[in-house]
Amino acid sequence: MSLQLDEVDRLAVDALDGYLVRKDLVRTFSRQFPVPTYVVEFLLGRYCASTDPDEIEEGLAVVQRQLQSRTVKAGEQELFKSRAREQGQIKLIDLVTARLDTKTDSYLATLPSLHLKDVRISADLVSAHERMLTGGFYAEITLDYDAAIAQEKNGRPFGIDAIREIQLSSRDVLETLGHARAGFSTGQWKDFLLRSIGMESGSLTERQKDALLLRMVPFVERNYNLVELGPRGTGKSHLFQQVSPYAHLISGGKATVAKMFVNNSTGQRGLVCQYDVVCFDEVSGVSFDQKDGVNIMKGYMESGEFSRGKESIRADGSIVLVGNFDVDVEHQQRVGHLFGPMPPEMRDDTAFMDRIHAFLPGWDVPKVNRNLLTDHFGLVSDFLSECWSQLRGESRVGVLHGRVQYGGALSGRDTTAVNKTVSGLLKLLYPVATDVPDEDIEWAVRIALEARRRVKEQQKRIGAAEFRNTHFSYMLGEDGVERFVSTPEVQSAGGIGDDPLEPGQVWTISPGAEDEHPGLFRIEVNEGPGSGVKILNKPVPPAFRESMGYAEQNLYARAQQLVGDRDPRQHEFTAQLRAFDAAKAGGKVGVGCLLALCTALLRRSVRGGLIVIGEINLGGSIEPVHDPVNLVELGVEKRASALLMPVSCRRQLIDLSDDMATRIDIQFYADARDCLLKAIQD
Repeated sequence: MSLQLDEVDRLAVDALDGYLVRKDLVRTFSRQFPVPTYVVEFLLGRYCASTDPDEIEEGLAVVQRQLQSRTVKAGEQELFKSRAREQGQIKLIDLVTARLDTKTDSYLATLPSLHLKDVRISADLVSAHERMLTGGFYAEITLDYDAAIAQEKNGRPFGIDAIREIQLSSRDVLETLGHARAGFSTGQWKDFLLRSIGMESGSLTERQKDALLLRMVPFVERNYNLVELGPRGTGKSHLFQQVSPYAHLISGGKATVAKMFVNNSTGQRGLVCQYDVVCFDEVSGVSFDQKDGVNIMKGYMESGEFSRGKESIRADGSIVLVGNFDVDVEHQQRVGHLFGPMPPEMRDDTAFMDRIHAFLPGWDVPKVNRNLLTDHFGLVSDFLSECWSQLRGESRVGVLHGRVQYGGALSGRDTTAVNKTVSGLLKLLYPVATDVPDEDIEWAVRIALEARRRVKEQQKRIGAAEFRNTHFSYMLGEDGVERFVSTPEVQSAGGIGDDPLEPGQVWTISPGAEDEHPGLFRIEVNEGPGSGVKILNKPVPPAFRESMGYAEQNLYARAQQLVGDRDPRQHEFTAQLRAFDAAKAGGKVGVGCLLALCTALLRRSVRGGLIVIGEINLGGSIEPVHDPVNLVELGVEKRASALLMPVSCRRQLIDLSDDMATRIDIQFYADARDCLLKAIQD
């Protein structure tokens, strides 16, 4: 039972003693007993929150005894009822729900593990724990048996005497968590959060970690709407069913307006008022009992309000929709769009999609297997879920003011969605408001922009004109460079995509030489203090060195025309040539090199989907291109949307087929300045 503590364990034990639990112990019990993980952890946290092996052994024995004596396994219900009769009272752990019986004007509770539907319960207990009227909750229950009532006609001998909800009641949990966070690096804290939901981060990629952290945002952000669609077996519903008593999972998709929002006949508030997160599992089967159910949900997802007669009711429950793809992502995009598995009334409704703050790429989450589950310490679930619940009352959007600007492609709704995601991610990283470093803000902004852009890309596929511009970007800091964020699944294999590249990056085609075919290259240039141009490729291809040399001399000689008042001699440029074909020499790409140097200095991006072709000589003249038809055909094959070529190619392109000419936008330039102006992103 002993465990080798690593650095994250040691930090956690020092700062959070009493709030930790070994996650491998949790799995031992949750397989044995019919209760959610957070119930097991509640008991383990009470009796085994220690690193001392002897104390853990003692605690495990107590937990084993309590779970054995208080949880009802299949077929044991009569045994427990008999015990209640013999002893007059028993304690058990069960999911308790209640309803109002209008015939007797009293409340009746249901205990599913004992198959009891008419247990007496006082109105005081019901009003103190209203959640039992919506979806119910797990609790330690003291159950009485009254033999005298059993003798009466239609008597109800079983009654609930006391209830103890299985969740933390302490209110200073955030302070404790914030104090502990100060001792961790950001990377260590992410690993610790993942361990707290049972995952071991050592075998996860950064993208997989990011997807799992994005899954947690609905718990800490009010009125947050998330969709996750992906393959089966990635633990989509686990987090919403097992980890927090503040979340409610609707399985099978059947939902009633009364249960979700408000019961008009009794005035009883629904799930979105009672829980922090309401998750629809198997979303393809979601249906409401009323025709306007989806519209009520749409209105709620937009404003956090719904109406009951004349009264408008506010709630802050987050809505999560999870479901499965029956095909892979590439095929799903070929046959339709990524919202394909949604119910018909949501699938092609761009207004519904607009209310989704983030589309989590379920295909980035690995399938859950033994190697992914942690054996280390994590936070006890009731402590973690209480912290998350309290974080909902805060916002971290203020951290972005004056530090982050979004590009022009984001609408008002996009900005709101991205801000909510960023706020949630930063709350997870920093439970107590503090100075957040730029790299953590940038991490959150990039995840948020990608998750929202994925929604926008599907709206564009449906054909709505107002969603045409999906090139999401951001700038960090006063004079920040505009950076574009893509959704990887949209980038077609072998194609260059239509996203603008970072400043200093340019797609180009080298026409090749006697022994080499033409090939696609990306030139990447970064600038900093110093002087000169350094090429990072080892060894440096001689033909590329020659083109870069011509570009450098032209930049110095024509700086005024190309980059205005910036002095390129005061900057050092580091350049790299990336090959995307068999061709490696990268010759005759001087115009692309010059554009890369200029855009790095100007901090501007060239247009997305653009390939620049041409060589410049020392005197600044553009050299003629041999066989431009072949280069255009290669550009089409690489899925470029536009080509910039020397104007001298115009006559030779008469041989280009009509099919090729209609598949790409060919533009011409007269000199280097003309090329730069036509290439730069508007």
